[in-house]
Amino acid sequence: MRLWLAGCLGAVLFVWSGPAAPAQSYPTHPVRLVVPYAPGGVLDYSGRLLAKTLGDRLGQQVVVDNRPGAGGVIGTDTVVHAAADGYTLLLMDPALAVNPSLQKSVPYDVLKDLQPISMINTSPLVAAVNAATPVTTIAELIGYAKAHPGGLTFGSAGVGTTPHMAGELFKLKTGTPLIHVAYKGIGPAIADLIAGQIDLCFASITGALPHITDGKLRGLATTGLRRSSALPDLPTVAEAGIADFEVDLWLMLLAPAHLPAPLVERLNRETHEALTDRAVVEGFARVGAEPLPTSPKAARTFLAAELDKWAQVVTAAHLQAN
Repeated sequence: MRLWLAGCLGAVLFVWSGPAAPAQSYPTHPVRLVVPYAPGGVLDYSGRLLAKTLGDRLGQQVVVDNRPGAGGVIGTDTVVHAAADGYTLLLMDPALAVNPSLQKSVPYDVLKDLQPISMINTSPLVAAVNAATPVTTIAELIGYAKAHPGGLTFGSAGVGTTPHMAGELFKLKTGTPLIHVAYKGIGPAIADLIAGQIDLCFASITGALPHITDGKLRGLATTGLRRSSALPDLPTVAEAGIADFEVDLWLMLLAPAHLPAPLVERLNRETHEALTDRAVVEGFARVGAEPLPTSPKAARTFLAAELDKWAQVVTAAHLQAN
């Protein structure tokens, strides 16, 4: 009987302590951080900053694995099908919430197949025009566009990217006639804006700021809920009179679904600490971004709202991926 009771007690202790054990010993080897885009962009830059500091805190290297293709779908799908053991993580931007409604099909369900860990950072876009354009405010932009038959052209980093979706939301909110011109990255779009080949860009601050500073471009407004610390003199689009307009280039850290709760909690805690690191904060600031630590629950709630928001825009604007 004593042996039987001891065996039962051992089994109970094993079951009770089991979930905590992975978090205590984790990680025992390097962690892979999948970035679903090519090296060189804001997401890749932010991912490398985060990977260094998070790796220092975890005691194991966090290795950035660039998996570009299909607007982020290929890299995201790689994580969806990885083991839910904390050794494969995903860093993703608003395309995560846009792709399910924009593309004919994606091979996963964002809310069912991924576990949010935390928001990472957020940065607004800036509505910018060529400095020679006789437009200095959002109101003037709307009037200028409506005065031109066929409307104005706006460039983006590609169909479904945040700059594209910001332009589409602006069209819907204001009734402004705008014609989308897709580029392979925001850099070529900004180059054509400077050259006068297109009329407008909703550009990343990191891409547009140098040209606003040197006088080649004029910023009209930023797209976030609050003014940007990088362009504090510019109003937000909402302040400029377009109610409920908010578009941010946010980044989120996720893992495969069914990651054990102790690992979710450990990764969330270490991520929050990493986001307070001076090198990370200053590095984000260089690209106009601010750290945005959240709970896993808050990240999931935000992601669900973004999925709904962009699905409405895609439907109303009759958008589809190329």
